[in-house]
Amino acid sequence: MKNYTLLLAFAFASFLSAQTDIEKVVETVNKSEIEGHIHFLADDVLKGRATGSPELKIAASYLANTLRSYGVKPISDSGDYYQKFEMFRFHLTEEINISLNGINFPEIVAFDIDAIDSEEDAVYLNYGLESDYIGKDVKDKIIIVKAGTPDALELRPALGSRAPKRELAIKNGARGLIEIGAFDEAIWPRFKHAFEERVSLTEGEKEPLLLYLWIQTSQEELDKLGAETLKIKIKSNGIQKAIIQSQNVVGVIAGTDPELKKEYVIYSAHYDHIGIGKPDAKGDSIYNGARDNAIGVTAVLTIAKNLAKYPTKRSALFILFTGEEMGLLGSRYYVQHPVLPLEQMIYCFNTDGGGYNNTTLATIAGLNRTTAKDKMIEGAKTFGLKALDIDEVAPEEGLFDRSDNVSFAKVGIPAPTYSTGFDAFDDEINKYYHQAADEAESLDYDYLLKFYQGYVLSGRLISNDPERPYWIKGDKYEAAGNALYGKVPKVPIKD
Repeated sequence: MKNYTLLLAFAFASFLSAQTDIEKVVETVNKSEIEGHIHFLADDVLKGRATGSPELKIAASYLANTLRSYGVKPISDSGDYYQKFEMFRFHLTEEINISLNGINFPEIVAFDIDAIDSEEDAVYLNYGLESDYIGKDVKDKIIIVKAGTPDALELRPALGSRAPKRELAIKNGARGLIEIGAFDEAIWPRFKHAFEERVSLTEGEKEPLLLYLWIQTSQEELDKLGAETLKIKIKSNGIQKAIIQSQNVVGVIAGTDPELKKEYVIYSAHYDHIGIGKPDAKGDSIYNGARDNAIGVTAVLTIAKNLAKYPTKRSALFILFTGEEMGLLGSRYYVQHPVLPLEQMIYCFNTDGGGYNNTTLATIAGLNRTTAKDKMIEGAKTFGLKALDIDEVAPEEGLFDRSDNVSFAKVGIPAPTYSTGFDAFDDEINKYYHQAADEAESLDYDYLLKFYQGYVLSGRLISNDPERPYWIKGDKYEAAGNALYGKVPKVPIKD
């Protein structure tokens, strides 16, 4: 009887080893479980998962206990899956009251503002570019300018001129800078919501400007700016500061190969969203974030389940980040305080996205930037999807550098972001991106099943490949990789 039991055990072990990676993926990736994760994470009870909120802590508990149920190991001997840390929240406690020549402007985004109650003359400087300052004395004045530049008037491209225009105002001794634009009314609310508060890893220093605001207005009012003397009246109690607590969720699975298990592939996504905002036409004010980024979080949970049952040769580190919507804060904190040495992390397979409009694709930021390209193409193709590099769709957006993957790329770790099918910034994307309409019920779960199967298979192929993945030669982050992995003397990468 004993020999028969041993024979059965051997036969079962042989069967498991004989299963292909594709079969292991199909067995573990389950559509109903995918739906369950996303519906919980995007439920109204979590109130949009804002960073620092009690509801985000509930989400973190759900993630930690899901990892525990799969057999993923915690990062400490105490059984704790949390990497806890403090952040600083900067926010307004009341509305800013502002008028120009007696006309009120309620649609305001405050980047910086101290307590102020003033009525004074302001200086109009066209777009506030360097040539606009010639012959103008703006010392201790508040400057009013048109937002963006003559070549970048839309909101997204106008954001690119924000830093240099602010620096020019400081250089010329101004007390404040106010940029005014007539932006797309569909995009402005989500932009305003995104900047209603600012969260930072550091307390920061006193800002050189008393105030820096953006104002939304009509094209008619914007056209009047150059023809009038501007009398500004402004009152605010300024931006207030508070300390908030939050946490990354981290777990680990050891690899099976005696040597390759010393190397880790990171599987990551952010689990925060933007909380509660302006009600939509239906009165819904909860921004649930099903696409951004319950989809990404579920990808990590899905591959965690797969690897817990069928480990790969390399080890796996799972990281679910807080604070991405506030400036990639969770991933930035992690690379500054890694739980395992960064030089053992040979790849970061991040997943994030604002939505999809093409269910034949898996769109990847950085597909063509690492030697694991063929593994991602194969993973997607196996389940009926085409892998597309995001730079083939919107190179001007710089999307590779706008998700948590870039925190790892900056220290040298090859790090693409695997996203749902996207081939244009169109109405289908804008309908859901940072909108209350981004609900779990609006998703195509047949498509997502294929998407997750492709993600998991790609991860398995990368983690089992005897050849270590790396940056394509000449990539902007290759030098940081050479430094991290000891190939050349260390050279810091600037932001």
